[in-house]
Amino acid sequence: MVESTILLFVNRDLPVIVALAAAVATAPHRVAAQQPVVDVIPYPAEVERTGDSLTFAGAPVIVTVNPADARLEVLAQDAVEMLGESAGVQASMAISAPASGGAIVLALDSAFPDTSREAYALVSDGGGVRITARGHAGLFYGVQTLRQLLRAAPPDGWTVPAVRIADRPRFAWRGLHLDVARHFFPVAVVERYIDLMARYKLNAFHWHLTDDQGWRIAIKRYPRLTSVGGFRKETMVAKNFDPYVGDGVPYGGFYTQDQIREVVRYAAERYVTVVPEIEMPGHALAALAAYPELACTKGPFEVGTHWGVFEDVLCPKERTFTFLANVLTEVMALFPGRYIHVGGDEVPQTRWHQSALAQAVMRRERLANEDELQSYFMRRIEKFLAAHGRRLVGWDEILQGGLPPEATVMSWRGTVGGIAAARAGHDVVMTPGEYLYFDHYQGDSTTEPLAWGGFVPLEKVYQYEPVPDSLTPEQARHVIGLQGNMWTEYVPDARELDYMVYPRALALAEVAWSPKDERDWTSFQARLPAALTALGRAGVHYRPPDGAGASGARRRARRGLRAAEHRAHGERQHDGPAIRAGRRGLRRRSRRGSHRYMGVAR
Repeated sequence: MVESTILLFVNRDLPVIVALAAAVATAPHRVAAQQPVVDVIPYPAEVERTGDSLTFAGAPVIVTVNPADARLEVLAQDAVEMLGESAGVQASMAISAPASGGAIVLALDSAFPDTSREAYALVSDGGGVRITARGHAGLFYGVQTLRQLLRAAPPDGWTVPAVRIADRPRFAWRGLHLDVARHFFPVAVVERYIDLMARYKLNAFHWHLTDDQGWRIAIKRYPRLTSVGGFRKETMVAKNFDPYVGDGVPYGGFYTQDQIREVVRYAAERYVTVVPEIEMPGHALAALAAYPELACTKGPFEVGTHWGVFEDVLCPKERTFTFLANVLTEVMALFPGRYIHVGGDEVPQTRWHQSALAQAVMRRERLANEDELQSYFMRRIEKFLAAHGRRLVGWDEILQGGLPPEATVMSWRGTVGGIAAARAGHDVVMTPGEYLYFDHYQGDSTTEPLAWGGFVPLEKVYQYEPVPDSLTPEQARHVIGLQGNMWTEYVPDARELDYMVYPRALALAEVAWSPKDERDWTSFQARLPAALTALGRAGVHYRPPDGAGASGARRRARRGLRAAEHRAHGERQHDGPAIRAGRRGLRRRSRRGSHRYMGVAR
């Protein structure tokens, strides 16, 4: 047993770092993932077992040799928390390393052979554990791997396997989406969502903030967007479209700009970029309810109470573009990332076809049809964003009528749109519904909680290959990543959110990070139990891969639906229980037996 220390420093000339970089550059052959060497998800690009497990006495001590580097200081503090959460090891911080040796070294090295800021190397041997990277993000991901390798060694030590790892991500965009318009989730739940993303090296949080059923981001210039658009009079019960049945309970909530800033800061500390989505020109009924003058018809409008697509959309008039420029100016001030998502999906053209104003715009701009009118709409928005150094992202419908010059496409209706965009030289994020929509069923619909439809089990997510064979190598470089989407029409609370996302997000993470040749379903299954144990320790209500527990989840969902149906028919219900949600112990109290947020939820 040796005393343990975690040592963080920045020194570009130390021999140990040079030796480590050389070792990574000449790393041995890859170990086939069919026989996993380590229980790590996502599986590293290169990994070799070099000996027996190493055992260290005492709790780890984290030392920051260069306290002037504030980001290293934050990483050290995070490492203390992470090691405690993952292995029950109570690490501490100190200003110097003990003389006993056995250090775990985390080092920045400008000469690190891999130029990716997210790449890292991890070597554990008799001298300790060394993690090296070119950038802070690489060190962060090395720590995420270490927290999966590390185990407690009673009575007071810990152990780690002797390994050599050289790791880097396959894709730059490793995304997970959350719809907070259909059902609202408070800041604590959103931050927990980001925590789990970062643990498995996902780095793009797509925050769907506006839709027909709710506007969730405060815009100071247009306060009615949240005071009116942030609330709906009720919500449809189950799938009672026709005849329509509502639950009779007002529902709403939104984020203040200070809360948005907090989430963005929180994500940045975990090397996650937040990509906001402001839907346009369709899925805008909540905005029209607040400001009906933006429509092609007089209205009045109300915030949507059922799911689906609504005919009323933003009208392509100058007042609308002024409104959107003002909204996006405030959005850009809150979100410093490069990408702004503007939706562009499912835009009915009926109102445009019937509108004299829209038809006049088409004649003036010499547009052949309403598809080209939508392209004109998107080009104007893209020009505005580009002038502010941002890049437009849209769903694959923005291909219709011609893509804006610099647009990035999210391909959700299969892969055809992504292929077309990549061939045209546009960047693409693959997110086809048949593989990566986490609102779809993951088992027998008679025992699973109510879902939108479809069938996306864990193995199907894992088997997805984001780069189509039909693309040339040059075209394939435009596939910058992939993303899982979590639409929440039938996901009313944090517990159901966990159930729908995990463990499918683990499969997503491995597809997004690990080399294609290192992915193996049998290996993933062998590593999954350790990951699920860690999720359970973190309080995640994941779905067991064998479906055990699905009936219980179904029963919980049915109880909620029965309560809603009783309310819809005027029957009195008792107050529901308080539910713990999120890492900060947010108390989420039901209203008249329902799960309804009112006001600014926290």
